[in-house]
Amino acid sequence: MSARKPATIAVRTGIESDSQHHAVVPPIYLSTNYGFPAFGDVPQYDYTRSGNPNRGLLEKALYKLESGKGAVVTNCGTSALNLWVSTFLSPSDLIIAPHDCYGGTYRLFNTRAQKGDFKVQFVDQSDPQALASAMALKPKLVLIETPSNPLVRVIDIAQLCEQAKQVGALVAVDNTFLTPVYQKPLELGADFVIHSTTKFINGHSDVIGGVVITKSEQHAEELAWWGNCIGATGTPFDSYMTLRGIRTLQARMRVHEESSHTILQYLQSQPLIGTLYHPSLPEHPGHEIAKKQQSGFGSMLSFEFNGNYEQLKHFVSELQLFSLAESLGGVESLICHPATMTHRAMGEEALKEAGVSHQLLRLSVGLEDAQDLIQDLDQALNKASELAK
Repeated sequence: MSARKPATIAVRTGIESDSQHHAVVPPIYLSTNYGFPAFGDVPQYDYTRSGNPNRGLLEKALYKLESGKGAVVTNCGTSALNLWVSTFLSPSDLIIAPHDCYGGTYRLFNTRAQKGDFKVQFVDQSDPQALASAMALKPKLVLIETPSNPLVRVIDIAQLCEQAKQVGALVAVDNTFLTPVYQKPLELGADFVIHSTTKFINGHSDVIGGVVITKSEQHAEELAWWGNCIGATGTPFDSYMTLRGIRTLQARMRVHEESSHTILQYLQSQPLIGTLYHPSLPEHPGHEIAKKQQSGFGSMLSFEFNGNYEQLKHFVSELQLFSLAESLGGVESLICHPATMTHRAMGEEALKEAGVSHQLLRLSVGLEDAQDLIQDLDQALNKASELAK
Protein backbone atom coordinates (compact mmCIF):
# COMPACT_ATOMS: atom_id res chain seq x y z
CA MET A 1 0.00 0.00 0.00
CA SER A 2 1.23 3.50 -0.83
CA ALA A 3 2.32 5.89 1.91
CA ARG A 4 -0.54 7.08 4.07
CA LYS A 5 -1.84 10.60 3.61
CA PRO A 6 -1.62 13.02 6.59
CA ALA A 7 -5.34 12.88 7.41
CA THR A 8 -5.18 9.08 7.61
CA ILE A 9 -2.08 9.14 9.83
CA ALA A 10 -3.72 11.69 12.11
CA VAL A 11 -6.92 9.68 12.51
CA ARG A 12 -5.57 6.11 12.61
CA THR A 13 -2.42 6.33 14.78
CA GLY A 14 -3.08 4.27 17.92
CA ILE A 15 -6.51 3.08 16.82
CA GLU A 16 -7.09 -0.56 17.93
CA SER A 17 -3.70 -0.71 19.66
CA ASP A 18 -5.17 -1.90 22.98
CA SER A 19 -4.32 -5.61 23.22
CA GLN A 20 -6.01 -6.23 26.59
CA HIS A 21 -9.59 -5.14 26.00
CA HIS A 22 -9.43 -4.28 22.28
CA ALA A 23 -10.63 -0.71 22.79
CA VAL A 24 -10.78 1.12 19.46
CA VAL A 25 -9.40 4.32 21.05
CA PRO A 26 -6.24 3.77 23.12
CA PRO A 27 -6.82 4.15 26.88
CA ILE A 28 -5.00 6.57 29.18
CA TYR A 29 -2.06 5.02 31.02
CA LEU A 30 -1.79 7.14 34.15
CA SER A 31 0.60 4.80 35.96
CA THR A 32 3.85 6.46 36.99
CA ASN A 33 5.78 3.19 36.90
CA TYR A 34 5.73 -0.23 35.26
CA GLY A 35 6.73 -3.68 36.51
CA PHE A 36 9.90 -5.39 35.34
CA PRO A 37 9.13 -8.82 33.81
CA ALA A 38 12.12 -10.36 35.60
CA PHE A 39 15.22 -9.28 37.48
CA GLY A 40 17.55 -7.49 35.06
CA ASP A 41 14.97 -7.55 32.24
CA VAL A 42 14.27 -3.89 31.42
CA PRO A 43 10.81 -3.39 29.83
CA GLN A 44 9.88 -0.90 27.12
CA TYR A 45 8.31 1.31 29.78
CA ASP A 46 9.68 1.51 33.30
CA TYR A 47 8.96 5.06 34.52
CA THR A 48 6.65 7.58 32.89
CA ARG A 49 9.21 10.39 32.68
CA SER A 50 11.26 8.05 30.47
CA GLY A 51 8.40 6.72 28.40
CA ASN A 52 4.66 6.14 28.38
CA PRO A 53 2.30 4.43 25.90
CA ASN A 54 0.23 7.59 25.37
CA ARG A 55 3.27 9.76 24.76
CA GLY A 56 4.72 7.09 22.50
CA LEU A 57 1.60 7.08 20.30
CA LEU A 58 1.59 10.87 20.10
CA GLU A 59 5.27 10.94 19.17
CA LYS A 60 4.66 8.34 16.48
CA ALA A 61 1.78 10.32 15.00
CA LEU A 62 3.80 13.52 14.96
CA TYR A 63 6.98 12.18 13.41
CA LYS A 64 5.01 10.29 10.77
CA LEU A 65 3.05 13.44 9.92
CA GLU A 66 6.33 15.35 9.51
CA SER A 67 8.08 12.53 7.57
CA GLY A 68 10.59 12.14 10.40
CA LYS A 69 12.33 9.26 12.18
CA GLY A 70 11.60 10.09 15.81
CA ALA A 71 10.19 12.65 18.22
CA VAL A 72 10.20 13.71 21.85
CA VAL A 73 7.00 15.21 23.24
CA THR A 74 7.61 17.84 25.92
CA ASN A 75 5.52 19.63 28.53
CA CYS A 76 5.29 22.89 26.49
CA GLY A 77 6.62 24.50 23.32
CA THR A 78 9.30 26.46 25.15
CA SER A 79 10.42 23.22 26.78
CA ALA A 80 10.85 21.71 23.31
CA LEU A 81 13.13 24.58 22.32
CA ASN A 82 15.01 24.31 25.61
CA LEU A 83 15.48 20.55 25.15
CA TRP A 84 16.81 21.09 21.64
CA VAL A 85 19.46 23.63 22.65
CA SER A 86 20.34 21.72 25.85
CA THR A 87 21.01 18.58 23.82
CA PHE A 88 23.22 20.06 21.14
CA LEU A 89 24.87 23.26 22.45
CA SER A 90 27.90 23.82 24.68
CA PRO A 91 29.01 27.18 26.12
CA SER A 92 31.29 27.94 23.16
CA ASP A 93 28.64 27.09 20.54
CA LEU A 94 26.58 29.64 18.61
CA ILE A 95 22.92 29.48 17.64
CA ILE A 96 21.43 31.73 14.96
CA ALA A 97 17.80 32.67 15.59
CA PRO A 98 15.32 34.98 13.82
CA HIS A 99 15.31 38.60 14.99
CA ASP A 100 11.50 38.55 14.82
CA CYS A 101 10.87 35.23 16.56
CA TYR A 102 8.20 34.51 19.16
CA GLY A 103 8.84 36.53 22.31
CA GLY A 104 9.21 33.44 24.51
CA THR A 105 11.87 32.06 22.17
CA TYR A 106 13.75 35.36 22.31
CA ARG A 107 13.55 35.44 26.11
CA LEU A 108 14.77 31.83 26.46
CA PHE A 109 17.75 32.15 24.10
CA ASN A 110 18.74 35.64 25.25
CA THR A 111 18.60 34.77 28.95
CA ARG A 112 20.49 31.49 28.61
CA ALA A 113 23.13 33.20 26.47
CA GLN A 114 23.56 35.87 29.15
CA LYS A 115 24.18 33.05 31.66
CA GLY A 116 26.93 31.68 29.43
CA ASP A 117 25.14 28.47 28.40
CA PHE A 118 25.77 29.20 24.71
CA LYS A 119 26.06 32.13 22.31
CA VAL A 120 23.17 33.54 20.28
CA GLN A 121 22.77 35.95 17.39
CA PHE A 122 19.33 37.23 16.40
CA VAL A 123 19.48 37.83 12.66
CA ASP A 124 17.14 39.12 9.97
CA GLN A 125 17.18 35.90 7.97
CA SER A 126 15.62 37.61 4.96
CA ASP A 127 18.70 39.87 4.69
CA PRO A 128 21.30 37.94 2.61
CA GLN A 129 24.24 40.01 3.87
CA ALA A 130 23.26 39.74 7.55
CA LEU A 131 22.70 36.01 7.16
CA ALA A 132 26.01 35.47 5.37
CA SER A 133 27.86 37.34 8.13
CA ALA A 134 26.18 35.18 10.76
CA MET A 135 26.94 31.96 8.91
CA ALA A 136 30.60 32.96 8.66
CA LEU A 137 30.73 32.59 12.45
CA LYS A 138 30.05 28.84 11.96
CA PRO A 139 26.99 28.36 14.17
CA LYS A 140 26.22 24.93 15.61
CA LEU A 141 22.44 25.38 15.32
CA VAL A 142 20.09 27.52 13.26
CA LEU A 143 16.45 28.13 14.11
CA ILE A 144 13.98 29.18 11.42
CA GLU A 145 10.50 30.38 12.27
CA THR A 146 8.39 30.48 9.13
CA PRO A 147 5.84 31.96 8.97
CA SER A 148 7.10 34.07 11.83
CA ASN A 149 5.18 35.14 14.90
CA PRO A 150 3.60 37.71 14.75
CA LEU A 151 4.49 39.24 11.37
CA VAL A 152 4.07 36.01 9.34
CA ARG A 153 7.32 36.61 7.46
CA VAL A 154 8.39 33.73 5.24
CA ILE A 155 11.91 32.32 4.96
CA ASP A 156 13.15 30.03 2.16
CA ILE A 157 13.75 26.83 4.14
CA ALA A 158 15.61 24.90 1.45
CA GLN A 159 17.96 27.77 0.68
CA LEU A 160 18.80 28.49 4.32
CA CYS A 161 19.30 24.79 5.06
CA GLU A 162 21.79 24.58 2.21
CA GLN A 163 23.72 27.57 3.60
CA ALA A 164 23.71 26.01 7.07
CA LYS A 165 25.01 22.68 5.84
CA GLN A 166 27.96 24.42 4.17
CA VAL A 167 29.16 25.50 7.63
CA GLY A 168 28.17 22.28 9.39
CA ALA A 169 25.13 23.66 11.23
CA LEU A 170 21.98 21.76 12.13
CA VAL A 171 18.66 23.43 11.32
CA ALA A 172 15.33 23.36 13.15
CA VAL A 173 12.13 24.89 11.80
CA ASP A 174 9.36 26.07 14.08
CA ASN A 175 6.34 24.81 12.14
CA THR A 176 3.70 25.84 14.69
CA PHE A 177 1.79 28.22 12.39
CA LEU A 178 1.36 25.80 9.46
CA THR A 179 1.61 22.28 10.94
CA PRO A 180 2.56 19.35 8.68
CA VAL A 181 -0.76 19.85 6.89
CA TYR A 182 0.68 22.86 5.04
CA GLN A 183 4.48 22.58 5.39
CA LYS A 184 7.03 19.74 5.65
CA PRO A 185 10.39 21.26 6.71
CA LEU A 186 12.24 17.92 6.93
CA GLU A 187 11.48 17.31 3.26
CA LEU A 188 12.95 20.75 2.49
CA GLY A 189 16.29 20.00 4.17
CA ALA A 190 15.77 20.73 7.87
CA ASP A 191 17.15 18.40 10.54
CA PHE A 192 14.46 19.10 13.15
CA VAL A 193 10.90 20.38 13.35
CA ILE A 194 9.63 22.03 16.52
CA HIS A 195 6.01 22.66 17.48
CA SER A 196 4.15 24.21 20.30
CA THR A 197 1.51 21.47 20.21
CA THR A 198 -0.55 23.76 22.44
CA LYS A 199 -1.60 25.54 19.26
CA PHE A 200 -3.04 24.00 16.07
CA ILE A 201 -1.81 20.45 16.75
CA ASN A 202 -4.07 20.11 19.80
CA GLY A 203 -6.40 22.79 18.56
CA HIS A 204 -8.71 23.23 21.55
CA SER A 205 -6.78 25.53 23.94
CA ASP A 206 -6.94 23.00 26.77
CA VAL A 207 -3.53 21.29 26.73
CA ILE A 208 0.00 22.72 26.94
CA GLY A 209 2.65 20.77 25.05
CA GLY A 210 5.55 20.77 22.61
CA VAL A 211 7.57 18.43 20.44
CA VAL A 212 10.95 18.12 18.74
CA ILE A 213 10.79 15.91 15.63
CA THR A 214 13.97 14.58 14.03
CA LYS A 215 15.14 13.48 10.62
CA SER A 216 17.56 10.93 12.14
CA GLU A 217 17.09 8.17 14.71
CA GLN A 218 20.40 9.09 16.36
CA HIS A 219 19.21 12.63 17.08
CA ALA A 220 15.94 11.21 18.38
CA GLU A 221 17.84 9.01 20.83
CA GLU A 222 19.97 11.93 22.04
CA LEU A 223 16.91 14.11 22.57
CA ALA A 224 15.07 11.32 24.38
CA TRP A 225 18.04 10.81 26.74
CA TRP A 226 18.17 14.51 27.58
CA GLY A 227 14.39 14.79 27.79
CA ASN A 228 14.39 12.13 30.48
CA CYS A 229 17.48 13.57 32.17
CA ILE A 230 16.12 17.10 32.61
CA GLY A 231 12.48 16.10 33.06
CA ALA A 232 11.15 17.89 29.98
CA THR A 233 8.77 15.18 28.77
CA GLY A 234 4.99 15.43 28.47
CA THR A 235 2.40 13.74 30.66
CA PRO A 236 0.16 10.78 29.73
CA PHE A 237 -3.10 12.73 30.01
CA ASP A 238 -1.80 15.68 27.96
CA SER A 239 -0.51 13.25 25.34
CA TYR A 240 -3.89 11.49 25.20
CA MET A 241 -5.70 14.81 24.76
CA THR A 242 -3.27 16.05 22.10
CA LEU A 243 -3.59 12.85 20.07
CA ARG A 244 -7.36 13.31 20.31
CA GLY A 245 -6.94 16.82 18.92
CA ILE A 246 -4.73 15.63 16.07
CA ARG A 247 -7.46 13.39 14.73
CA THR A 248 -9.31 16.46 13.38
CA LEU A 249 -6.18 18.42 12.38
CA GLN A 250 -6.65 18.24 8.61
CA ALA A 251 -10.31 19.28 8.75
CA ARG A 252 -9.67 22.07 11.24
CA MET A 253 -6.77 23.56 9.29
CA ARG A 254 -8.89 23.70 6.15
CA VAL A 255 -11.70 25.66 7.84
CA HIS A 256 -9.25 27.94 9.68
CA GLU A 257 -7.66 28.88 6.36
CA GLU A 258 -10.93 29.30 4.44
CA SER A 259 -12.28 31.66 7.10
CA SER A 260 -9.06 33.67 7.29
CA HIS A 261 -9.18 34.31 3.55
CA THR A 262 -12.78 35.54 3.82
CA ILE A 263 -11.79 37.86 6.67
CA LEU A 264 -8.74 39.11 4.76
CA GLN A 265 -10.95 40.19 1.88
CA TYR A 266 -13.11 42.15 4.30
CA LEU A 267 -10.18 43.79 6.12
CA GLN A 268 -8.62 45.02 2.86
CA SER A 269 -11.48 47.47 2.38
CA GLN A 270 -11.47 48.94 5.91
CA PRO A 271 -9.92 52.41 6.43
CA LEU A 272 -8.81 51.61 10.01
CA ILE A 273 -6.83 48.60 8.80
CA GLY A 274 -3.35 49.53 7.61
CA THR A 275 -0.74 47.10 6.32
CA LEU A 276 -1.99 43.51 6.32
CA TYR A 277 0.43 40.65 6.89
CA HIS A 278 -0.49 37.30 5.34
CA PRO A 279 1.53 35.22 2.85
CA SER A 280 -1.48 34.72 0.56
CA LEU A 281 -1.42 38.39 -0.40
CA PRO A 282 0.53 38.94 -3.67
CA GLU A 283 2.21 42.03 -2.16
CA HIS A 284 3.56 40.03 0.78
CA PRO A 285 7.38 39.82 0.42
CA GLY A 286 7.32 36.07 1.04
CA HIS A 287 4.38 35.27 -1.24
CA GLU A 288 6.38 33.48 -3.96
CA ILE A 289 8.47 31.52 -1.43
CA ALA A 290 5.30 30.49 0.39
CA LYS A 291 3.76 29.24 -2.86
CA LYS A 292 6.88 27.15 -3.46
CA GLN A 293 7.36 25.53 -0.04
CA GLN A 294 3.87 25.50 1.47
CA SER A 295 0.73 23.62 0.40
CA GLY A 296 -1.43 26.30 2.04
CA PHE A 297 -1.06 29.81 3.43
CA GLY A 298 -2.40 29.17 6.92
CA SER A 299 -4.82 31.23 8.97
CA MET A 300 -2.64 33.46 11.15
CA LEU A 301 -2.73 37.10 10.12
CA SER A 302 -1.63 40.45 11.52
CA PHE A 303 -2.27 44.07 10.66
CA GLU A 304 -1.28 47.59 11.60
CA PHE A 305 -4.20 49.47 13.12
CA ASN A 306 -4.59 52.69 11.15
CA GLY A 307 -6.02 54.81 13.97
CA ASN A 308 -4.73 56.25 17.21
CA TYR A 309 -3.88 54.13 20.22
CA GLU A 310 -7.14 54.94 22.02
CA GLN A 311 -9.11 53.81 18.98
CA LEU A 312 -7.08 50.59 18.90
CA LYS A 313 -7.90 49.84 22.53
CA HIS A 314 -11.56 50.68 21.95
CA PHE A 315 -11.70 48.42 18.89
CA VAL A 316 -10.27 45.49 20.86
CA SER A 317 -12.58 46.06 23.82
CA GLU A 318 -15.70 46.10 21.62
CA LEU A 319 -15.01 42.72 20.01
CA GLN A 320 -17.35 39.98 21.16
CA LEU A 321 -16.18 36.96 19.13
CA PHE A 322 -12.41 37.54 19.36
CA SER A 323 -11.09 36.93 22.87
CA LEU A 324 -8.17 39.13 23.95
CA ALA A 325 -5.73 36.41 24.89
CA GLU A 326 -2.33 34.95 24.16
CA SER A 327 -1.78 31.65 22.31
CA LEU A 328 -3.35 30.73 18.98
CA GLY A 329 -4.62 27.87 16.86
CA GLY A 330 -7.66 26.95 18.93
CA VAL A 331 -11.25 26.55 17.75
CA GLU A 332 -12.06 29.97 19.24
CA SER A 333 -10.95 33.21 17.59
CA LEU A 334 -8.39 35.33 19.43
CA ILE A 335 -6.92 38.80 19.10
CA CYS A 336 -3.52 39.67 20.51
CA HIS A 337 -1.51 42.86 20.94
CA PRO A 338 2.00 41.37 20.65
CA ALA A 339 3.92 44.38 21.99
CA THR A 340 2.16 44.17 25.37
CA MET A 341 1.36 40.46 25.39
CA THR A 342 3.28 37.65 23.66
CA HIS A 343 6.38 39.74 22.90
CA ARG A 344 6.53 42.09 25.89
CA ALA A 345 9.61 40.29 27.26
CA MET A 346 11.67 41.48 24.28
CA GLY A 347 11.94 45.12 25.33
CA GLU A 348 11.34 48.21 23.17
CA GLU A 349 14.65 48.11 21.29
CA ALA A 350 14.26 44.46 20.26
CA LEU A 351 10.60 45.05 19.32
CA LYS A 352 11.61 47.95 17.09
CA GLU A 353 14.34 45.90 15.43
CA ALA A 354 11.87 43.06 14.79
CA GLY A 355 9.30 45.45 13.34
CA VAL A 356 6.70 44.76 16.04
CA SER A 357 4.95 48.10 16.56
CA HIS A 358 2.44 49.12 19.22
CA GLN A 359 -0.13 49.44 16.41
CA LEU A 360 0.23 45.76 15.47
CA LEU A 361 -2.62 43.34 16.17
CA ARG A 362 -2.59 39.59 15.51
CA LEU A 363 -5.65 37.48 14.74
CA SER A 364 -5.98 33.75 15.27
CA VAL A 365 -9.05 32.94 13.20
CA GLY A 366 -11.09 30.20 14.81
CA LEU A 367 -13.85 27.89 13.62
CA GLU A 368 -16.82 30.15 14.22
CA ASP A 369 -18.90 31.12 11.19
CA ALA A 370 -16.79 33.49 9.09
CA GLN A 371 -19.67 35.90 8.46
CA ASP A 372 -20.32 36.17 12.20
CA LEU A 373 -16.67 37.02 12.71
CA ILE A 374 -16.80 39.68 10.01
CA GLN A 375 -19.91 41.25 11.52
CA ASP A 376 -18.13 41.37 14.87
CA LEU A 377 -15.05 43.02 13.37
CA ASP A 378 -17.28 45.45 11.48
CA GLN A 379 -19.23 46.64 14.52
CA ALA A 380 -16.02 47.06 16.55
CA LEU A 381 -14.33 49.02 13.75
CA ASN A 382 -17.39 51.27 13.38
CA LYS A 383 -17.34 52.07 17.09
CA ALA A 384 -13.61 52.79 16.95
CA SER A 385 -14.22 55.13 14.00
CA GLU A 386 -16.89 57.02 15.93
CA LEU A 387 -14.40 57.61 18.74
CA ALA A 388 -12.40 59.93 16.46
CA LYS A 389 -15.36 62.14 15.57
